[in-house]
Amino acid sequence: MVVTITETGLPLFILGTGADAHSERGVDCPGELPPASDPTLVERARAAKERLGDRLFVLGHHYQRDEVIQFADVTGDSFKLAREAAARPEAEYVVFCGVHFMAESADILTGDAQKVVLPDLAAGCSMADMATFTQVEECWDALEDAGVADRVVPITYMNSSADIKAFCGRHGGAVCTSSNARRALEWAFERGEKVLFLPDQHLGRNTAVLEMGMSLDDCVVYDPHRPDGGLTPERFEKAKMILWKGHCSVHGRFSAQCVDDVRARIPGVNVLVHPECRHEVVTKADHVGSTEYIIRTLEQAPAGSAWAVGTELNLVRRLGAMFPGKSITFLDRTVCYCSTMNRIDLPHLVWALESLAEGEVVNRITVDPDTAHWARVALDRMLALP
Repeated sequence: MVVTITETGLPLFILGTGADAHSERGVDCPGELPPASDPTLVERARAAKERLGDRLFVLGHHYQRDEVIQFADVTGDSFKLAREAAARPEAEYVVFCGVHFMAESADILTGDAQKVVLPDLAAGCSMADMATFTQVEECWDALEDAGVADRVVPITYMNSSADIKAFCGRHGGAVCTSSNARRALEWAFERGEKVLFLPDQHLGRNTAVLEMGMSLDDCVVYDPHRPDGGLTPERFEKAKMILWKGHCSVHGRFSAQCVDDVRARIPGVNVLVHPECRHEVVTKADHVGSTEYIIRTLEQAPAGSAWAVGTELNLVRRLGAMFPGKSITFLDRTVCYCSTMNRIDLPHLVWALESLAEGEVVNRITVDPDTAHWARVALDRMLALP
């Protein structure tokens, strides 16, 4: 199958399924992840990977299950993995253990002869899905009607679909990661008076206010489900940052109360969170940074130090195992995984690898040439940032 992208107290959730009414929309807590039902799957994955040899390159995002990440040739965040794929032109097959937008980026950055495979096509991203191409076009129409579009530079977070990246490429914008969001915004404000930031409002707000000295009043939120985003021409005119109403379903669940609770529970704890968290969480934290920053901070932390980490649970648990001399806990007492990342399980990975070993390419992700061109323009602008 080929998928082508075109323009267009302690809550009792830990061992069961439930939702937290206080978190942002889009997250359920699945409880403990069950083991693979077939005990031969690990050996089958190893055998298929060995058969494919250098023809195969497996990428594993930090949020993947341990049962999957053990087969990754490289682990990292989404952009690091896409660049790693591009640096392996000899690999005929790139199997991306992540989510859909990541596989798209890998297809854009790899050669025409390379085939990018996503083991489960249901592995999407709720944040990326919160901004569709049609909705963003309607937003741009609203900006034009308000008379400000010619002063707006669009910036999209890496966690967005290929056609949203292409939209930014066509309209003079760029892509950013959580590591270089400030540099991308500075670049944009050298070219325009305003920024349309897609699709994560929290990363945009936190970067603008906490790193660049803007005020909350400089930011407005465009809601794609309301006429003109729920904004008047006057609000468009006044704003510096036009934030898309999107969020990460995992990071959006952390609250300021989570920070207060963990400080009361663990004296002297260091609170370390991802900038996709809500503004009130980030302002209460001790350290804020990207996934790679979180890993590096814990790696360099002194033995015996205590940390509460606000990011995806698979990664937090893995870091706890990597650094047993440090106390590392999940920021929220309600345990929750990224449900879409966890679509990539061992049965799907084995199926994909064995199919490739038999010469059948399954779940190939391709981006149409025009979309790929303009998305690459936006990505290249990011790569050129100082």
